[in-house]
Amino acid sequence: PGAREVCFGHMGDGNLHYNISRPIGGDDEAFLRLYHAMNKAVHDVVRSLHGSISAEHGIGQLKRDELIATAPPMAIELMRRVKTAFDPAGIM
Repeated sequence: PGAREVCFGHMGDGNLHYNISRPIGGDDEAFLRLYHAMNKAVHDVVRSLHGSISAEHGIGQLKRDELIATAPPMAIELMRRVKTAFDPAGIM
């Protein structure tokens, strides 16, 4: 309750980004304990609408597993190939 939703993005191509911020004056630790449940709720809606989890600047560590669970296997394979081409040493 009281969480602040911020949705922004590229409506022309259907890409929306979201952030959920803790309530003003809320406890950071208590809010972060809900992180996975909040993401699951949003991602369940995305999946029900046949959407996808992505990010044009990289998916990041926090959403990597969600991307792997929802993207087609060929898309994951192509992403891994691109990553290897640009980061053969695996340092990024």
